[in-house]
Amino acid sequence: MSFPASAPALSDVRRTLAVFAHPDDVDFGCAGTIAGWVEEGVEVAYLIVTYGDAGGFDDTARERMPRIRAAEQRAAAAEVGVTRVDFLDGYTDGTVAPTLGLRRDVTAAIRRFRPDRVLTNSPLRRWEHLAGPSHPDHLAVGEAATCAVYPDARNPFAHPDLLAEGLEPWVVREIWYAGGPAPDHAVDITRHTERKIAAMRTHHTQTGHLDVETWVRDRLTTVADNAGLPPGRLAEAFTVLRTE
Repeated sequence: MSFPASAPALSDVRRTLAVFAHPDDVDFGCAGTIAGWVEEGVEVAYLIVTYGDAGGFDDTARERMPRIRAAEQRAAAAEVGVTRVDFLDGYTDGTVAPTLGLRRDVTAAIRRFRPDRVLTNSPLRRWEHLAGPSHPDHLAVGEAATCAVYPDARNPFAHPDLLAEGLEPWVVREIWYAGGPAPDHAVDITRHTERKIAAMRTHHTQTGHLDVETWVRDRLTTVADNAGLPPGRLAEAFTVLRTE
């Protein structure tokens, strides 16, 4: 199973909500693209489902990890110009499922922020690359976010308690998936590469063992080459779908 061909990206987006499973997901996959959006005047907010308590590569005490990784994510967001970073409570790294409760929480965030676009983890697995993009939490968050975009956020009869909280239905017009199979919408991030590298380096618990600059340049050069961009360019790639 794969995605259909991407739709042309909307040109009049004012707000984008990025919904991801863990601190660092958005930066590994999308930080350069987001830096470009912010530069263009798009208001971007992050919704992170877990605090990444199962992450890291050393013996840092588990009880300290949520606070550390939340601070890393806020610092990374600042590197690309994002000031609003929200976390959901009650979801444990490694155990996320696309439950009605998670759909409700993402729906609430959508209705609160009222984005034109949602950027999220892919709900489809990449069989050729199980590690990383195909983490079960990523798949679960991608599925829950998709269900929140349609039908939940736009349906006044879904999660009626949200209406009681003053959160009116909202139609998200476009959804971007990161990390999925055969992404075909490439974004040239060459001018924003240093900001992506800086954002990734703030995630010390996740990237302290990496040569981040080499990793970024190698991976994103390949993406750009596969997309047919001129030599020397770097790119991130997505699947873009319309919801109407």
